[in-house]
Amino acid sequence: MTDTPQDMEQVRTALLDAIQMHVPFDGWSETAFRTAIAESGIEPGLARAACPRGAADLAVAYHKRGDDLMVQRLAETDLSDMRFRDRIALAVRFRLEAVEDKECVRRGATLFALPQYGAEGSKLIWGTADRIWTALGDTSEDVNWYTKRASLSAVYGATVLYWLGDDSFDSQPTWDFLDRRIEGVMRFEKAKARVRSNPLLKPLTFGPRMVGSKIKPPHARKPMRMPGFLRSEPAETA
Repeated sequence: MTDTPQDMEQVRTALLDAIQMHVPFDGWSETAFRTAIAESGIEPGLARAACPRGAADLAVAYHKRGDDLMVQRLAETDLSDMRFRDRIALAVRFRLEAVEDKECVRRGATLFALPQYGAEGSKLIWGTADRIWTALGDTSEDVNWYTKRASLSAVYGATVLYWLGDDSFDSQPTWDFLDRRIEGVMRFEKAKARVRSNPLLKPLTFGPRMVGSKIKPPHARKPMRMPGFLRSEPAETA
């Protein structure tokens, strides 16, 4: 096996499949990682090349696998008759239902609470929110691209913590909590809309709206030209 990105992904997949049954007992730890190497039959050096941070890289892969399953399930579901807020709630529910063992998520929350992995954990939650908005067809091209994902990241993060403590059979308390959190966001958005539509208050929002319109999401940003950069122009023909 050569060390191509595709091969490295196959190695991580094999290690992830092997480690999951050990995480509830050993966490996303070096012990669990070594056991996964042994049980998967992956050569240790190749395993370390695919996962330089060991089990932490597999915890990241585990989270992203859940995102993939959520997006796949959303694509297979007819959402046309649903309110947008209900589509978001359903997406978050699909994401949590993609988890086969809640203890793996609990152990992951412990891992990403550590200072050295805190930024990674925040990035993963933001990534989940981005996958949801993208799957639901978000076309924002200004500051709203960020505010939508920030709001959903907060809702998703809070819901995960509530869900981890929910021991009910059908997780209905969690879904009720999710609905309340989304309702809170919707009330805030409605209040913003009323301010923008109020003739007396609308002028006060002009500046922020102007600034917000200039803020572009990553995919819409123009490449930055460094000082001294010269763009090559096509040669003139005679």
